Amino acid sequence: MPDSVLVHSPATLSNLGCGFDVFGLALTAPYDTVRLTRSATPGVRIQHLDPYNLPTDPLQNVAGVALLALLKEVPEAVGFEVEIMKGIMPGSGVGSSAASAAGAVVAANALLGSRFSRMQLVDFAMEGEAVASGARHADNIAPAIFGGFTVVRALQPSIDIVALAAPPLWVAVVHPQIEVKTSDSRKVLPTQVPLGLAVRQWANVAGLVAGFLTADYELIGRSLDDYIVEPARLPLIPGLAEARVRALAAGAIGGGISGSGPSIFMLNRTEETARAVGAALGSVFAELGIAFNVYVGPVGTQGAYVVEEI
Repeated sequence: MPDSVLVHSPATLSNLGCGFDVFGLALTAPYDTVRLTRSATPGVRIQHLDPYNLPTDPLQNVAGVALLALLKEVPEAVGFEVEIMKGIMPGSGVGSSAASAAGAVVAANALLGSRFSRMQLVDFAMEGEAVASGARHADNIAPAIFGGFTVVRALQPSIDIVALAAPPLWVAVVHPQIEVKTSDSRKVLPTQVPLGLAVRQWANVAGLVAGFLTADYELIGRSLDDYIVEPARLPLIPGLAEARVRALAAGAIGGGISGSGPSIFMLNRTEETARAVGAALGSVFAELGIAFNVYVGPVGTQGAYVVEEI
């Protein structure tokens, strides 16, 4: 077994429109880089190599909490030295906390002889998500570990993740530099949904899964609409409605809010279209005077993975 590993852990999209807290999709970039080194001193020690001033106390750090959860299941005395380079800006809505937590437990598993299953790694990493958002959820963790398109079928009484291959797709994501707190975005959600609206949403959930399985791009586009969550969050993200209009005009299949925002994603058939859509998305926020970043890349076929062993 190696003494040190370097892991790349990808950004992810969650919800994918109609699949609130259920659907996730891995990207190829951006990604976090996690270096884990085995230590004879038990416990976890963390160093952040980035400008975000994230906590290094393992009890307050998403990667640290995930690693401590994993270590509870390790009978021998072992510790980890952790170095994290954040390639995914915290609060961007593309799974920043999930990437760090997932990357850490994947790295630890590699140092421990791959003794844990991916379902178990999801369980450990969700402890980190609980630190970041106050709740254990797997819609970003699942694709960060499994890659591709994931369905969180259940978390109780046991974790049940369905991992599916995604058809060839390119993703354009715009991250406007505004803050949307997860707690605020949760507060605006409706507590009751009319049955007719729920039926339309369930139909889109089924349609999106079928579209991914059959590579039916038209069906994917028709099924991405969210009738429940996105309308409630629309006021939190200025420019969202216009961004959708321009992206579709540029050739996007469809898209919506990534996670709780503020990032907006659009799925596309080709790289050329994705780059045109990225430019269209950016133009909205340029006109609003809001700084932004645009990411364009294919859907990721794998989750966090080891790129170097020493």
